[in-house]
Amino acid sequence: MNKGDLTAKIASDAKITRSQASDALNSFIDNVTKTLKGGKKVTIVGFGTFATSRRKARMGRNPQTGKPIKIAARKVARFIPGKQLKETVNR
Repeated sequence: MNKGDLTAKIASDAKITRSQASDALNSFIDNVTKTLKGGKKVTIVGFGTFATSRRKARMGRNPQTGKPIKIAARKVARFIPGKQLKETVNR
């Protein structure tokens, strides 16, 4: 399922226009992004938690040349599924 499919499904389920569903989905994505960028987490009970974590700097290899390269430290977005989502997926 891609963003267009999800927008259509939201519109159908909520009985709203695709434009309204698209606006709602974009608002959700924007707000989660802003919250994560601010260093906070977003928890949706029963679904999961969006959070950030730090990756340490490390050495890697250029796959074409085999030469070692330094990979810088960075923040990465993570999603931790909630208990209800895990149970539903594993049925």
